[in-house]
Amino acid sequence: MFEILVYLYETYYRPDACPDPQALAKKLSAVGFDDDEISEAIDWLDLLAQTTENIPEQSESTGFRVYAQQEIAILGIPAVGFIHFLESAKLITPKQREIIIERALAIDEAPISLDKIKIIVLMMLWSQGKEPDLLMFDELLLSDEVVKPHLLH
Repeated sequence: MFEILVYLYETYYRPDACPDPQALAKKLSAVGFDDDEISEAIDWLDLLAQTTENIPEQSESTGFRVYAQQEIAILGIPAVGFIHFLESAKLITPKQREIIIERALAIDEAPISLDKIKIIVLMMLWSQGKEPDLLMFDELLLSDEVVKPHLLH
């Protein structure tokens, strides 16, 4: 499913440029994606749109998010830390944080890899017609496997 999400992000600059679900399924099938994955990706995107509509926009939040143990078990510590980093750097709003968490919890995987969380963040922004700023773009596109730690000496 994540390969399809990345394909959509790279192929369609904006979500409104994306064809309707039936036409999109045909295009994705023609490109060579599996029918089950196509269906899963389209359902995931539909629920992303519904989640975006259903979570109310919060005014300036001065509180902090407390994660339930079940959420931490599914998301994993690296994902929780990454989401916290994005929010504390004011790269995402509290509403966007909740959308990311909800969509991540909908995936049948625990813990979710950090690379998949990054794709979820990209798709959330894409679905809202927003571009990640340069700091976020670097964080989202640099793979943990590629990045080598920088030594001070």
